[in-house]
Formats: sequence, structure tokens, C-alpha cells
Amino acid sequence: VQLQASGGGLVQPGGSLTLSCALSGFSLDDFAIGWYRRAPGKEREGVSCISKSEDITYYADSVKGRFTISRDRAKNTVYLQMNSLKPEDTAVYYCANNQGMRGQETQVTVSS
Repeated sequence: VQLQASGGGLVQPGGSLTLSCALSGFSLDDFAIGWYRRAPGKEREGVSCISKSEDITYYADSVKGRFTISRDRAKNTVYLQMNSLKPEDTAVYYCANNQGMRGQETQVTVSS
């Protein structure tokens, strides 16, 4: 059972990135999947999540209107489309399911 996050990088303010969370060993229909981030000196923040069956989504107020979570069942992958990025979005991001299994982190840096 594995979650593999990727897609981080360096982007200028106002830019976009898409993070991917590829699942192996279990299906998107088995668990809800969430994206979390941890910025230096700050507590972990739940950024967004999507339910396992009804596509119910949640967004933190800090990203609402800018980030979109989605999934591709054929690829067994969850995506986090991040638009209008701000320097305060700089953090390590990771995905996890609702059983506490988490993938590796991917760094997102928003800087000019």
C-alpha cells in the first residue's frame, strides 16, 4: 500500500502547479484522500480532501477558490491543481488517506 506524491517545484507568485498522488495497493474507492502541508515554523494544515465515493470535497479557507482537488479513477491518482500561488503557500506537501497512511513529501516553493 503506497501513496506517491509528486509535482512540486519552484514557481513565481501567481503561477500554477499540479501535485499528483498516485495510489498503489488500494483503490480510490477505498479511502478518502487528503492533501496536507507543513510550512517552516507553522503547524500542519489540512489543505484539501476528497471523499471516497461521492466526490465531496473540502478546502481550507486559505486555498479556497485557488486550489482544486480531483481524481482519475483510471489512473488511481488524486490531483491538487494549485493556481494563483502565493509565497505563503510555500511548504512541503503530502497526501494521505483517512487511515493515516501517507506518502512522501514534495516541496512547493513560491518565490520571485
